[in-house]
Amino acid sequence: MKLDPFYPIVSSSGWIARIVPLGVKLVQLRIKDLGGDKLRQEIAVAKAICDTHGCTLVINDHWEIAIEEKCGFLHLGQEDLDEADLDDIRKAGLRLGVSTHDGDELDRALSVSPDYIAIGPVYPTQSKEVKFAPQGLDKVSGWKKAIGDLPLVAIGGITLERAEGVFLHGADSIAVLSDVTGHTDPERRATAWIDGTAGRR
Repeated sequence: MKLDPFYPIVSSSGWIARIVPLGVKLVQLRIKDLGGDKLRQEIAVAKAICDTHGCTLVINDHWEIAIEEKCGFLHLGQEDLDEADLDDIRKAGLRLGVSTHDGDELDRALSVSPDYIAIGPVYPTQSKEVKFAPQGLDKVSGWKKAIGDLPLVAIGGITLERAEGVFLHGADSIAVLSDVTGHTDPERRATAWIDGTAGRR
């Protein structure tokens, strides 16, 4: 399996509508403050947009709705693994990405046969509260050696200017949050990422 090198993470279907038509081919919808029908509607709208534009939509955490809405990809953090029904997820045909921060978490992630592994934060980040210190580029290299052909996603404080170094240390894809959604011109920045990673597709 090959992941697109540019992997934006956004918090609403509105963001999906803004950046996916630009040529984004892989995007994660991570919504932490909605539930019920509103959450389901957000996921359904995001999926419709992604389907129209040939973009792979990854749903963060909400595995039951992802199954019901016939999404193709799911991302789980370590805490999410405690509650998710992995048998149901696999029976539904969902591909799975898992977050990792240390060796124990990597071992646990590999035990569920994921379709990709994420490591982070690589650099300091303000995107969300994390209990782990920045991992650094050497950790990215070590993780890639440990997982072999399994795709590695690097996340956390990565700007377009830092991207090449992250790729050179073994990342297959870079998850991007504030460098796009926090930019003064998100559409222009997303396009710059698409253009800047084109040679890795």
